[in-house]
Amino acid sequence: MNKDEAILRIENIHKSFENNGKIVQVLKGIDLQVLPGESLAITGASGAGKSTLLNIIGTLEAPSQGEVFFNDCNVYRMDEVGLSKIRNREIGFVFQLHHLLPEFNAEENAMIPALISGYSKRESAEMAAAILSQMGLKERLGHRVGELSGGEQQRVAIARALIMGPKLLLADEPTGNLDKVTGNEITKLLLRLNKTKGLALVIATHNLELARQMSKQLLLVDGRFA
Repeated sequence: MNKDEAILRIENIHKSFENNGKIVQVLKGIDLQVLPGESLAITGASGAGKSTLLNIIGTLEAPSQGEVFFNDCNVYRMDEVGLSKIRNREIGFVFQLHHLLPEFNAEENAMIPALISGYSKRESAEMAAAILSQMGLKERLGHRVGELSGGEQQRVAIARALIMGPKLLLADEPTGNLDKVTGNEITKLLLRLNKTKGLALVIATHNLELARQMSKQLLLVDGRFA
């Protein structure tokens, strides 16, 4: 693979934490490249470092050592304003727990990144309605979180992640809290977005059935890819 083609490139990533006075090494020299439109599943046991790695890729958590390049830009050499722009416009993040605001309806939750980016309330609402309609939620725009099913809530979270048109979508156990049928629907949705929008997709998951549907699978063991 030509490194110049990669949308994401991480080099020699290490991450350590201090726990009760002891240093715990979670990641021990991770290298990875992701091409535009590629789909990748990162699997491994609980505590293997999957979520930590996704957080580092998504600029939510700095590595102890190593570098992360997004479109050849070394993100951890940017200031916080630059990092915030990357998070808002270039990288979408979907969590196992959707982190929707319960006092807001589906449209209001999905429009938050657009508001943060500086779009007007009207523009943000129009953008949110359009992306939620693509998620099959045209009739649920005005429903609050508590009035939505688990699958609908996750679709709202995906819409929120995609509203700014990111080139990379990160998903941490996106089907982990869903029943099998609903989980399969979310998997199909993610794969459709990957194929139709050319969206690079990186998923951390225990779900091997989900992982096998990605174009590439990597196993994280003891802080390294096996």
